Amino acid sequence: MATPHNAADINQIAKTVLLPGDSQRAKYIAEKYFENPELVSDVRNVLAYTGTYKGKPITIMGSGMGAASAGLYSYELYHFYNVENIIRIGTAGGLQPNLEPGDLVFALTASTDSAYGNQYALKGTFSPAVSYHLLEKAVASAKNHNISHHVGTVFSSDYFSDYNALNQITQESAWKPWAKMGCLVQDMETYALYSNAAWLSKNALSILTHTDSCVHEHKHLPYENRIPLLENMFTVALDVASQL
Repeated sequence: MATPHNAADINQIAKTVLLPGDSQRAKYIAEKYFENPELVSDVRNVLAYTGTYKGKPITIMGSGMGAASAGLYSYELYHFYNVENIIRIGTAGGLQPNLEPGDLVFALTASTDSAYGNQYALKGTFSPAVSYHLLEKAVASAKNHNISHHVGTVFSSDYFSDYNALNQITQESAWKPWAKMGCLVQDMETYALYSNAAWLSKNALSILTHTDSCVHEHKHLPYENRIPLLENMFTVALDVASQL
């Protein structure tokens, strides 16, 4: 056991990790796509599986919700388990009117309202970016599979927009300024992942499925049984992971 939060031995974690927020998504992908999946950790009911896909060892592990949780798990994977590549596979709220439910967004860089970057003692604002060779593979995969996709900045917030107290007082003020600056979608974890990758000289890619539009109230994927509706994201992530 390398950390208090992960029961796996170091040799049970692959060099490339898929990181969904939802542990049930990790279970679904491992059981559907991996050859010989093995549950290697279930501490705090955060599930981690390792198996092979097209002959390539891959681990998939839940990250929980928010920068604090995703930051903790991704840091431990990079630092204690010698992971080289983490591919986030998450969901996000759309900030632009041209996004359709189910579209993929590849995060080129991430902006945030979080204080996560304060730990680096930088005299300014840090904007972490994707590892380009991972992005390049993701775009090629999406094109090959004819999957609708967008590349650009995402906004990683500490607040879930529907529950933001400010948002309840002045509707939409929590996300509209970020949309004005060109952010495509809002999630909660990409900034922390990309920052950890930068700090530790590792590789990261965030692939997000646009599930709920902030612009158009009635544009969203069905709330029930959403996991199978994220197959396009899984396909691209697995394509990229199998090439690393």
